[in-house]
Amino acid sequence: MYVTSIKEFLNFIVSRKSEILSLILEHIELTIMAVILAILIGVPLGILITRKKRLKGPIIGITNIVQSIPSLALLGFLIPVIGIGSKPAVFMVFLYSLLPIIKNTYTAITNINPDMLEAAKAMGMTRKDMLTMVEIPLALPVIMAGIRISAVTAVGLMTIAAFVGGGGLGYMVFSGVQTVNNNMILAGAIPACILALFMDFVIGKIESIVTPAGIGANNKGKNKRYNKKTLVIIGVVTIITMGFGIFRSFSLGNNKIVVASKNYNEQLILGNMLATLIEKNTDLKVERKLNLGGSVVTFNAIKAGEVDMYVEYTGVALVNIMKHENVRNKDEVYKIVSEYFQNNYGVKWLEPLGFNNTYALTVTQDTAKKYNLNTYSDLSKVGGELTLASTIEFVNRQDGYLGLKDEYNMNFKDVKAVDGGLRYTSLMNDSAQVIDAFSTDGLLEAFNLKVLKDDKEFFPPYYSVPIVREEVLKKHPELKDVINKLEGQINEETMRRLNYKVDKEGEDPRKVADEFLKEKGLI
Repeated sequence: MYVTSIKEFLNFIVSRKSEILSLILEHIELTIMAVILAILIGVPLGILITRKKRLKGPIIGITNIVQSIPSLALLGFLIPVIGIGSKPAVFMVFLYSLLPIIKNTYTAITNINPDMLEAAKAMGMTRKDMLTMVEIPLALPVIMAGIRISAVTAVGLMTIAAFVGGGGLGYMVFSGVQTVNNNMILAGAIPACILALFMDFVIGKIESIVTPAGIGANNKGKNKRYNKKTLVIIGVVTIITMGFGIFRSFSLGNNKIVVASKNYNEQLILGNMLATLIEKNTDLKVERKLNLGGSVVTFNAIKAGEVDMYVEYTGVALVNIMKHENVRNKDEVYKIVSEYFQNNYGVKWLEPLGFNNTYALTVTQDTAKKYNLNTYSDLSKVGGELTLASTIEFVNRQDGYLGLKDEYNMNFKDVKAVDGGLRYTSLMNDSAQVIDAFSTDGLLEAFNLKVLKDDKEFFPPYYSVPIVREEVLKKHPELKDVINKLEGQINEETMRRLNYKVDKEGEDPRKVADEFLKEKGLI
């Protein structure tokens, strides 16, 4: 694992400053949209249940239930309905932000001194006048406290946006976890912490400005002219930040190609290769929705038309998506999956890139020597003494641990489902002795690990192939020849070398992809 020094971290920040700044702006934009939406819905709902008492139970109950649902599970429910990108992330954070706003609004209004309300009635105020001139001003400090809680929480929650291609600082955090890169994790986590504190400070200032004089402790002797200027500045900054996101979306227009990738570095490299190849060889604009979830997320995204292309693996399509029995001949697998995807989903498989990235069970050299491990059959004999740490996806796939148990009668003492580079971390600190890996992982070389032989040839071929929606190819037929320039250009050794640059040396996947394309004379 990388041991981060302040100098290393600062060098990393400088080298990736434009990317980090862009992710911070995305994060602010997404968070503000979610919180504003929560305020616009939550405050009226809080007021409503003070008037319609019978609605209090259902509304508070529903928001309580939403709050108890794990965020990733909620995203999983939203993706089939809303799609991927910023929309499900904003909607998820909006739902989580509702409860404090609704509860604080309700509590603040219902706890106003009844004598003050009676006095307002005696002065001839209507119900509407009482709400706008008495109840809301008196309740405002407590309402703003709920908004502050929601805003600070929203900053942290929005890191999950990266999981569905929504952008934001979570991209750095997830990428850092996958590559065991502390610099990258800190580059996402530290700005997120600062942003949360900044959001709390800004909303505190807004609270001080909008709360009527005489209500709350921070209103004594305040300069109204200064506060008005501060409010205007905050409003302008908010509009500019949200405008940045709107401009970014519209600047791409309808004539764009959406390139996606799964959530690990090899996929980030390949996704960037496709995107750069298109940008440099056509007049089309490209939107990069990289670092999505696993195979299910990317497949559902292309099936729903949310993305136009990504690199898939033949074995994943055959066993995990099609639920087809294992086929070991690579050409036969390609034929089966390409025909099935074209007939059932309108998705075209182009020419293979050249490398087979199969699953591989991996141990340290010390573990291999201790138990005399060379093959999966060897491992199956001592599995009861060892712990497996694997990706969540691998644990639940038939072409993963489920099938291995049947084929090799392989059972471990314990199975820990983790993600990304955490597998390698668990292996190196001996909290697990076996991990699943990909045969082209750069970290295999970085940690000098022993890859065991699949002696019964359980795993099908996993050749990497760009897949594209047929509708897109009909509209832009030039894409086929452009993307097929990558045919056969990447073997296992080359892909492992490219992964090593990102996994071990901490290089930017986009930079690695672009350098490879230049090296091959493709751009």
